[in-house]
Amino acid sequence: MNQEKKRIGFFEKYLTLWVALCIAGGIAIGRFAGDSIQFLSKMELFHVNIPVAVLIWLMIYPMMLQIDFSSLKKVGKRPKGLILTLVVNWLIKPFTMAFFAWIFFSKLYSAFINPDMAGEYIAGAILLGAAPCTAMVFVWSYLTDGDPNYTLVQVSVNDLIILVAFVPIVGLLLGITNVHIPYNTLIASILIFVVIPLAAGYTTNKRLIRRKGEEWFKTVFLPRFKPVSIVALLSTLVLLFAFQGTNITHNPLIILLVAIPLIIQTYFIFFITWFGGRRLKLPHTVCAPAAMIGASNFFELAVAVAISLFGLQSPAALVTVVGVLVEVPVMLSLVRLANRWKY
Repeated sequence: MNQEKKRIGFFEKYLTLWVALCIAGGIAIGRFAGDSIQFLSKMELFHVNIPVAVLIWLMIYPMMLQIDFSSLKKVGKRPKGLILTLVVNWLIKPFTMAFFAWIFFSKLYSAFINPDMAGEYIAGAILLGAAPCTAMVFVWSYLTDGDPNYTLVQVSVNDLIILVAFVPIVGLLLGITNVHIPYNTLIASILIFVVIPLAAGYTTNKRLIRRKGEEWFKTVFLPRFKPVSIVALLSTLVLLFAFQGTNITHNPLIILLVAIPLIIQTYFIFFITWFGGRRLKLPHTVCAPAAMIGASNFFELAVAVAISLFGLQSPAALVTVVGVLVEVPVMLSLVRLANRWKY
């Protein structure tokens, strides 16, 4: 198929617009509803906000339906691409994100953000950096003519590593930046937002494919969940910004300030992965998706954990949502770059 015929889905293409509308709608609700919606922020179980947990679970479960761990049998084939993905995602990306966040929020923005608030902004960035992409990367791989089977292997391995590496890496980096976190809440978040939907998605995948066949699963069942995931994402954003309205109206430049280090980090990781892949002599069909996985984020998990650890109205939660806002336009620019550099 020619690259010119490839198109991103309507919702994904305009995700930034939908997020911007949710920002405006959420802020308006927060301003007009005021204290009448505060009861939602108090609906918690083990420090996990129940309304947000339900919405984010509805976002994450559909993407976990696509994961096929039988693809891990192919790990031994062309291992260099997988090794590059793992090194970038787990040994480089979380630490460079923490560094850029520290430079901007603690140093460059010190005139705008006090030290206590800076710590939470840094925490939100760390949560984004420690969560490699699992869903949208299939779109970026498709648009850059990536090998879909190899991309599936890369994503499946990352999902398994999240189970064991996310908590210690986040704990280490937040500890270095002097942000106190309750580990029981962090572990509960991983169980709720990764382990349970991953197990449910894998079980559903296997049972339905065995009963109905892979073609029916991909063409009939999966599309039914797409509207659910979209509505859950937009509803979460509206809810978040309803509680973030005061912070934003008091400091309207904060979204731009937050976006700058996130964008720099995205391009930085892309270039490291891209040129690393070229040096390893990876084919374009493997190198391009590897660079896209490294550059993008599992923002659904980051949003959920930020809310669990710091609350709906926290700067950390705001950072993770800004990550959603900037991701699509930045990643589309990287898709164009990868296609221009195709080899």
